[in-house]
Amino acid sequence: MRVLLVEDDKKISDYLAQGLKESGYIVDPCLDGEDGFYFLSTYTYDLVILDLMLPKMDGFTLIQKIRDIDLKVPILILSAKRSVSDRIKGLQLGGDDYLTKPFSFGELLARVQALLRRSTTNIIPSQNSIQLGNITIDLITKKVSREGETIELQKKEFLLLEYFMRHPGCVLSKTQILEGVWDSQFDPQTNVVDVLVFRLRNKIDKNFEKKTISTLRGVGYIFEPN
Repeated sequence: MRVLLVEDDKKISDYLAQGLKESGYIVDPCLDGEDGFYFLSTYTYDLVILDLMLPKMDGFTLIQKIRDIDLKVPILILSAKRSVSDRIKGLQLGGDDYLTKPFSFGELLARVQALLRRSTTNIIPSQNSIQLGNITIDLITKKVSREGETIELQKKEFLLLEYFMRHPGCVLSKTQILEGVWDSQFDPQTNVVDVLVFRLRNKIDKNFEKKTISTLRGVGYIFEPN
């Protein structure tokens, strides 16, 4: 799952980004509100975490602009503002949860997971898992199974499979996969996509007659579950 983190304190941003990445999330960090809105207008996110006191565009304005363009993405507000009126304002403008600084990373992660469980993404049946054909992935425990057989995946392999399962039947270029599985700033001049697809294919398809991942030479990859 992909998270946009809009926080102008570089130390806090780096700390949260590292923790979220270690927990299996793709994170795009931004240091001001204008960049945050640009990223939201350019990429698709499952969750936004934002501070209220941001340069260029404050958090209240950013929330309002997000909702004005009818983005349904869940928003977790982080702020040193502790007054009841600020919390009410943030939630009334369209925030989904409010966490005051200082906070523990464990609490933030729990709130992130709760918001994602309640989100309206196309996840079946409990919004904690995705099932396509005979493949099921649990977005909370990161467990994968096919025809009831458990398949052990590393973190990046799981993220790639999740990305494929969110885009079944779509031809995905290497650039799209880089942006969907790695940070958007990742240098595309590498063969990491080919290597990761090879590893995933070796685990998800090797012992099954129906192959789900196909290569379109010179174009990209397509995931077609049975």
